[in-house]
Amino acid sequence: MADGADGKRKGSRERVISHRDALHGVRELVLANVVMAAEIPAPTGSEKRVTRFLSERFTEAGLTDIASDQAGNIAGVIPGRNRQRNLLVAAHVDKIWTDADDHTVSVEVGCMKGRGIADNSLGVAVLATLPLILERLGIELDSNLILLGTTRSFGRGDLAGMRFFLENVDQAIAGALCLEGIELGRLSYASPGMARGEIRVEICGEGEDFGSAGAIFLLNQILNELLKLNEAHAPEATILIGTVDAESGYNVPPLNGEIRFEIRGESEALVKELEEKIGELVENVAGQDGDVFATLEIIAHRKPGDLGSDHMLVRAAREIQEVLGIAAKIEPSISEVAALLESGIPGLTLGITDGGSRHTRHETVQLERIPEGLAQIVSVIEFMDAELPDKATS
Repeated sequence: MADGADGKRKGSRERVISHRDALHGVRELVLANVVMAAEIPAPTGSEKRVTRFLSERFTEAGLTDIASDQAGNIAGVIPGRNRQRNLLVAAHVDKIWTDADDHTVSVEVGCMKGRGIADNSLGVAVLATLPLILERLGIELDSNLILLGTTRSFGRGDLAGMRFFLENVDQAIAGALCLEGIELGRLSYASPGMARGEIRVEICGEGEDFGSAGAIFLLNQILNELLKLNEAHAPEATILIGTVDAESGYNVPPLNGEIRFEIRGESEALVKELEEKIGELVENVAGQDGDVFATLEIIAHRKPGDLGSDHMLVRAAREIQEVLGIAAKIEPSISEVAALLESGIPGLTLGITDGGSRHTRHETVQLERIPEGLAQIVSVIEFMDAELPDKATS
């Protein structure tokens, strides 16, 4: 897309549109793979069933070098004409839901609903279908295309699957693309600094000193201080409160509780500073009463990274979205693209379709615009294959 000749640019635009029109014919196959992937439980750390599903699809498609690694990732390769150059397309396979949760998918007019269908069963399904999509379009790449299903993305997983792959892959990766189910138009090419933590409080004894609120009294103290820290450091840093949990019922004051939170900041130093302040806060809570135990555990980190809005890959992705009538939604990401940027690999995260209710049992993907989402993915892969240098520059 990003070329200087008007004729070539016009041809590229026509090619993107033709991809979209042709890909209406593979939507049903994608949807079948979505249902199969979505109905397989894949909690973080227990993804073997869904990686087996991907392995079977890769085998059916005739991929080479299909293998799993010590992190549980599954990979297969579509060989290119130039066997020395490699591109990567990845989708994380884990979900936030447990084996015990209902993973049934419901198909309604214009949409599909189910736990994890947007994050990230649709991404997994597109990864599984990508060999057929390229075959249907008659696309043969110069580069090898590595298809990778990554494990242990969420929570304590801390992108362990992608990190392991990048630390151990023996081929240079010229460029990479990460697939997420939603939202169409999502374009992530930067990652903020991040620290994810859990604060736990426990009251020994009966908790008489804390009245009818028990551990909630302590959790409330901590929350108020976290909100003050957040206000004091905005907008350069943000403290996001994800979960507050006190294990009790209606009429028994809880004796323990937990706060899960995430710090996001423009710099690694600022994130570290807030980590230390929260650590001091927790120590103060633990020190106010001999019957109180309070601990802080940091379970995940990200380093800041930014490919830059002027990078040729970013510019090309935005042009492709414009041709397809997709409104760009530029946002930083702490998902797999963060690990790519840390490793110096130019990469993007793209969303496949519209949807909503993420991380609820009503998680939804809209069906109508999936062809546009697929066309942008194919077109970005073609750009990386034809235009992205091995040592990519902006």
